[in-house]
Amino acid sequence: MSKFISHFRSSFYCLHNVRCLSVTAMFIALNIAMTMSGLVIRISSDLRINFGFICSAVIGFFFGPVVSMISGVCTDILGYFAGNFTMGGYFPGHTLTAALSGLIYGLWLYHPDGMPKKKLHRFLCIFGAKFCVNIFCNSFLTTLWLVIVSGDALTALLPIRIVKNIILLPIECTILYFTIEFFTKVKQRYHFFL
Repeated sequence: MSKFISHFRSSFYCLHNVRCLSVTAMFIALNIAMTMSGLVIRISSDLRINFGFICSAVIGFFFGPVVSMISGVCTDILGYFAGNFTMGGYFPGHTLTAALSGLIYGLWLYHPDGMPKKKLHRFLCIFGAKFCVNIFCNSFLTTLWLVIVSGDALTALLPIRIVKNIILLPIECTILYFTIEFFTKVKQRYHFFL
């Protein structure tokens, strides 16, 4: 439990670091730019990979759960005001989902003393983070918000969204694994994110 609290404390102290703030702002801007430009890979008419999750995961990897939660909130709100007005009115449930996704990425991926040395352990951390986000945040919470906003039936939407997120899980885990491996090398080489 003390290690868990120390991760939150370490992540909170990152907020006092100018490098943390500037790198986080850069990834927030990159996330919004990718979303607004429509940068996605369409597997089918219903299946598509949006790359915004990479930015959220990298922030969680570098700076932990506190910074990642705050960046999730900022990304959602700034993304809405930057050009998402076509989606209708602002709904705070999506902001909550973005914050919880950031929390999950920060809890699973943040290791202030360095990522685990074994590749299998690193992959399990990445898989655990993406699994929790896909099932809890993307499948359940987002579906709940869609039901509240649109009035569609939960029993009609939920099975489709669960299957969709399970199909995307191995693809997104692979993308995230290679991304985290790259940024692990960057972090080890330059030491300026610490």
